[in-house]
Amino acid sequence: MSTIPDDLRYTEEHEYLRQAPGDDVITVGITDYAQGELGDVVYVDLPEVGTQFDRMDVFGTIEAVKAVSELFTPVGGEIVEINEAIDKDPSLINQDPYGEGWMIKLRPNNPAEIEQTLGPSDYAQHIGE
Repeated sequence: MSTIPDDLRYTEEHEYLRQAPGDDVITVGITDYAQGELGDVVYVDLPEVGTQFDRMDVFGTIEAVKAVSELFTPVGGEIVEINEAIDKDPSLINQDPYGEGWMIKLRPNNPAEIEQTLGPSDYAQHIGE
């Protein structure tokens, strides 16, 4: 059974969004379910800071022993930070997807797009839990 924190939003493509109250930046990573399906993560290709994306654009790829998958931006916006720690140690995504294994931080162009993502119960239903 996958961990699905109640304080996050999710996409059908298995990314999560975390936004601290009052913060205009969201943190994006892949869910516990996604990392479990992928298996051992060996490489992540992330964009450069300052890159702009539209909602559901591919922002990078994640490579695991089993497969290579695309990563999608849950909302449109500008990348303001990338997690350089996962470049050195991609296994952080498997060990702590919602903590040290985050991938990007972005400033949304239209914060209302966050509401187009799934809540925790909808995501749990989406993955059959």
